[in-house]
Amino acid sequence: MSLKKIIEAINESRQGLENILNDLNLLNDLEKSSILISETIDKNSMIFSCGNGGSMCDAMHFAEELSGRFRNHRRGLPAISISEPAFLTCVGNDYGFEYIFSRFLEANANPNDLLLAISTSGNSKNIVQACKFCSENNIKVISLTGKKNSEVSKYSDIDICTPNGNYSDRVQELHTLLIHIMVELVEDRIT
Repeated sequence: MSLKKIIEAINESRQGLENILNDLNLLNDLEKSSILISETIDKNSMIFSCGNGGSMCDAMHFAEELSGRFRNHRRGLPAISISEPAFLTCVGNDYGFEYIFSRFLEANANPNDLLLAISTSGNSKNIVQACKFCSENNIKVISLTGKKNSEVSKYSDIDICTPNGNYSDRVQELHTLLIHIMVELVEDRIT
């Protein structure tokens, strides 16, 4: 019984990869995203990332791959995830959970910075609020979502949507792959 479940899970994941490989628009948006990230770095601007739950872990992963090391030895790149617990709980308590990311951007972001917004539903209120703030303040937005035509996509310069399966875990698996590809392409461009 559990062997059947394992095979189903792997097949579902493989189908998501096939969907990506067969989506030329998504592949082009992935390349455009890496160019936009590289241009942000070239301007000495900052790259922010945010998400909830597992997507916050992905946002942290993305920022550390840029600011730390991915594959090549190179300079650290300007990237930070919005994930500091004291800040998030302060703003959540004082202003509301939907403002935890936009308030951080209000305090720290400048025009020409960039936000990688990750939301499997594409409708998380705090991610939508952050993207809206960015669109109103000349901050570029790349979003990773799991639902087409989401609220987040309305405020995104580039929306990379990876619908896959009935649950967010399959979407997150694909997001991790796309994050690694973006960072690899950025690293190739700047070294």
